[in-house]
Amino acid sequence: MTPPQQPHIQLVKAPEYRENYANSVQVRVNLWDFFLSFGLVTQAAADTVAIHNFQGIYLSPQQAKALLNVLQQNLSQYESAFGEIHLEPQGQGGIVQ
Repeated sequence: MTPPQQPHIQLVKAPEYRENYANSVQVRVNLWDFFLSFGLVTQAAADTVAIHNFQGIYLSPQQAKALLNVLQQNLSQYESAFGEIHLEPQGQGGIVQ
């Protein structure tokens, strides 16, 4: 028995495709899907932080897990090349979401 051939994958950018920078992501979860809301954090004053959400993406639980795996692999490679990434502790004035 011969193994099945891998399909040729073609990446096509839709006309509405955009690239943005996000330094904020919020995650909501329900039984059927994961919702990721991407935004930009700005701080106008010492006591005021605004999060401007600009894109929301729904993922199936399977696709969310696949994303987790891809991010873990890429973060490991990044840290091997550039050093460990340190997050600010929660509640110390920084926002980590």
